[in-house]
Amino acid sequence: MTLDPDVDAKLRQVARERGVPFKVALNDAVRAGLGGQGADAGPYRVRPRSMGVRPEINLDHALRLAGDLEDAETMRKLELRK
Repeated sequence: MTLDPDVDAKLRQVARERGVPFKVALNDAVRAGLGGQGADAGPYRVRPRSMGVRPEINLDHALRLAGDLEDAETMRKLELRK
């Protein structure tokens, strides 16, 4: 297995800071990434944010809205060619 240079450098830095062998730092990082150590961190929470969308726009139909806007723009461009 080959690590990317930036990952290798970061792992070596972590190993130095913690005073552990490279192998320990690597295994700990992989375990944490696989959920071994982070499992007790609790559930992930999403903080809702306002998207600033007008109330009359239903985002459940965003693809249809995008299509309608694209159609309107195409019609506008065709009208300009007359």
